Amino acid sequence: MFPSGWHQYLAGGVCVGLGVGLLFALTGLIGGVSTMYPSALSLVAGHPFFQHEKFVATRHWRLMYGLGLILGAAVYTVARGRGTVFVTAVPVWRLFVGGVLAGFGARLSGGCTSGHGICGIGSLQKPSILAVLVFLTTAILTAHAARALGGH
Repeated sequence: MFPSGWHQYLAGGVCVGLGVGLLFALTGLIGGVSTMYPSALSLVAGHPFFQHEKFVATRHWRLMYGLGLILGAAVYTVARGRGTVFVTAVPVWRLFVGGVLAGFGARLSGGCTSGHGICGIGSLQKPSILAVLVFLTTAILTAHAARALGGH
């Protein structure tokens, strides 16, 4: 089930849990990534949507949160000691479509899997529990449909 071991998943889960717990304990803020993009765009886009107070007031910590995700992935890559970047056989168009669908889903559900799945469920928020159930059901059905249609 875990060909390369399970320790890295446990370590990652502990780090994520500590990170969002620390963010909440120190600032009262709930960690999530889905509003990071409009918050970042509020720096350069003049459209009124991106200038909403929710995005402008939180953009600095959200950008640091996003930077932490990128740096965490870089540290993990270096720590693995293999010296290579991540490679995927998934075509670019599939990655793009998947990203658009994930972004649409996060917008539709009022948050992303990290916000709902880690912080929302951790604080026993009923909307987050429902959102995660929908996320998981959709993912499972999509994976089975893709496999049935010859996908990997």
